[in-house]
Formats: sequence, C-alpha cells, structure tokens
Amino acid sequence: MSFEALQLAPPILKALSRCGHDSPTPVQREAIPIALSGKDLIASANTGTGKTAAFVLPALQKLFDDPSKRGLRILVLSPTRELAEQIARATSKYGRYTKAHSVAIYGGMPFGDQIRALSQSPEMIIATPGRLIDHIWRGRINLSNVEMFILDEADRMLDMGFIEDVEFVADAMPEQCQTLLFAATMNPATTKLAQKFMKDPERVDLALDGKVTHDKIEQRLHITDNLQHKGRILRHLCSGEDLHRAIVFSATKKDADMLARQLGSEGFGVAALHGDMTQSVRNRTMENMRRGKIKILVATDVAARGIDITGVSHVINFDLPRSAEDYVNRIGRTGRASQSGVAISLVSQADFEYLDRIERYIGQNLNIEVIPGLEPTRALSAGKKSRPSSARGKKPPFGRRRNRPAAQGAKPAVQGAKARAASPRPKVSGA
Repeated sequence: MSFEALQLAPPILKALSRCGHDSPTPVQREAIPIALSGKDLIASANTGTGKTAAFVLPALQKLFDDPSKRGLRILVLSPTRELAEQIARATSKYGRYTKAHSVAIYGGMPFGDQIRALSQSPEMIIATPGRLIDHIWRGRINLSNVEMFILDEADRMLDMGFIEDVEFVADAMPEQCQTLLFAATMNPATTKLAQKFMKDPERVDLALDGKVTHDKIEQRLHITDNLQHKGRILRHLCSGEDLHRAIVFSATKKDADMLARQLGSEGFGVAALHGDMTQSVRNRTMENMRRGKIKILVATDVAARGIDITGVSHVINFDLPRSAEDYVNRIGRTGRASQSGVAISLVSQADFEYLDRIERYIGQNLNIEVIPGLEPTRALSAGKKSRPSSARGKKPPFGRRRNRPAAQGAKPAVQGAKARAASPRPKVSGA
C-alpha cells in the first residue's frame, strides 16, 4: 500500500515524499484509516514501528480538511519532554506544506516563551500533563473546541504516575471529541483507563508480546562477576570499531552521571541524560548526539523514552531493567528504519530474576558471549540469592585492577536463566 491509498491531502503526501516515505508501516496502515473515519482508536505497537506518524498524519488531515476553524482543535498528551519534542518535529516535518500551526508545551522551559506561543492561537498543542494543566488552570488553554485528543505512550504515562492528570484532561474534553490512544503495551491499567472515557474504540494490536518485534536486532548477553567487571566490559564494548552511536542504560540518575564521568575520563565522547538536568542541557545533549559530537549517551529509562536519534548501532543495558516491557522498549532504540542493530545486556547474579522474566517475555534466550581476558569466573545460578544490583559498592565500575582471567577450573557460564540448565561453550567475541 502507498500513502496515496490512504487518501491523505496532497500537501501531506508531498511532505512524506520529501522525507523519503513511500509506504506506511503496519501500524500506520491499520490506524490511519480508522483515525480518519472519526472513530475512537486504541493502537498498541512496539517502539520504532511508526506510531508517531500514525496519529500525526490524521491530525494534520483534520486541520487541512476544514481550515476555516480557529483555536485549539488537536491536543496531544505525551509523558516526557523528549517525546513531546519528537512529536512536534514530526508535525512540523509532515505539515511543512500545510498551514497547520502547532506548539509544544512542557516543563523545564520558560513560561514566557510558552505564553507568547499560546497567544497566537495554535490549532494543535503537544504537551506533557503537568505543564498543560498548569496553563489550563491559569486560563491560557481552552479545551472546549478540541476535536481530537491523542494519548501517546499511554502505558508509560500511567507508569510515571500521571493517572490523575490524564483523567483530569480527559474529563475536560468535549462530548463529541475523538480520542486516539497509542501505547507500546496494553496493560490492565491502560485498558481500564481507556474504558473510562473512550466510546466503542476500534483496536489495532500489533504488540501482542515481545516476540513480535526487533527481528533486525542482534541480542547478546555478557555475564559479569561484579560492578568492576561490568565496568571493564562496558569500556571494551565502547571501544569497538562497530560501535558508531550507542545508548547505555543505567538504573538511576546517579549511576548515569557516574558512568558518563568514568567513560569521559577514558576519552570517550559521552554525556548523561536524566530528569535532574535542565531542559536546555537536555536539548543541547540531544543536539550534540545528532551532530555526532557525542558518541555515547548514558540514560535512564524515563529520560530515554521518546528519544529520536537515527543511526544508533548499539544499546547496552549496563543495568538490566526490572520490567520485561522496558527491555523491549530499550532495545527498540536501535534497529530502526530497516537498519540492523545490536543490543547487549550486562548481567550479574543479582539480575537473574529479571533476565528470566525478559527471556520468557520475548520468547527467546539471549546469546551469551565472552570477551577474551574478561571472562566471568562464575556461572549464573537460579538457586543463589544476591543483593539487588542497585546496592552499589564503594568502588567505581572502572577499577584500576588489571583484568583478571577466568579462574582455573571455573565452570562455564550457564546460557540463559531458569529454562536453561546448561549449554555448549558460549561464543567468544573478537578482542
């Protein structure tokens, strides 16, 4: 199917052609006709499948169809500033040949700039919940004429504790407002929310489980003895010639800063990205990453949600996520736009439970690899209990100790988690 078959307006088709988009992705092919019909829609699809265009294009079409109407007609709610910016960029890109006027409203930016933007009566607002409600309470945003309400990454919005804010905004929508809800996964909380305020929604479900996606991503596993061992493996991976641009995931903001400092001291072009940074610093970091001034971004889950960076060759889980869904979302930062990618997880005994949960969710075992000179000295074991990996030791991950070879007679690493009791010798990576 081509975009022309979706009966989008010529100016939108022209913009799509200029962007090199010839045919819609599966979620776009399924969701756009429903959205154009005026029906409520629930669409679930994995990260990197084109969900943003699946709602931006119908929104632009609605504005194009009736240009005589004034004021706010489209409202998009996003969980993070970075995702709001990504949606705003997509709206500008696909709407460049239309007269659509959109603005992004989110925390961390000066109120003055946003007040001036709102005073120009935009037709489309992309906003994060807190800042949106602030402007509503101050009388700067009127929702009475909204025709299309879009919830993007609704599952993440609820995970981040925005349930009351989302319900407040949804309750303020006009009776005849069309609602589109997009999510990576439809968990019970998201389903319950949709049932509260959506009217007989159509369903597009392309994210049944972790097995549906990421067929172009090579997923690997390195077993680690401790934090220092994990740090040495990370340093080795970041030195690889095949690593062009990488996102390293850490569990906490403090860990992100620590890893960025350590990698920076080793001469890598690196920066941290997390919620404690000012918006101007976050914007500058993302721009430096896009321009190639930064090769490695160390980020937390919340900060990385909505990152729109092309050419990410590697995703490295320095800390394994607690949620299997978060694992799928993390590795979806690479392998985009028909490109291949590599996702590497560094796993210690403390992560065994999370590894098992992830492997069961994605329906496959992660391939174990060993770096010569950085072999683990012990195997993973389902029976052992260990303190959480968040309980850091005092020593930084890049200790000064020399690489310790595998202990003589040590057992080989056990491939996988509970489902795998033993396996052949693991594959060895090149030095």
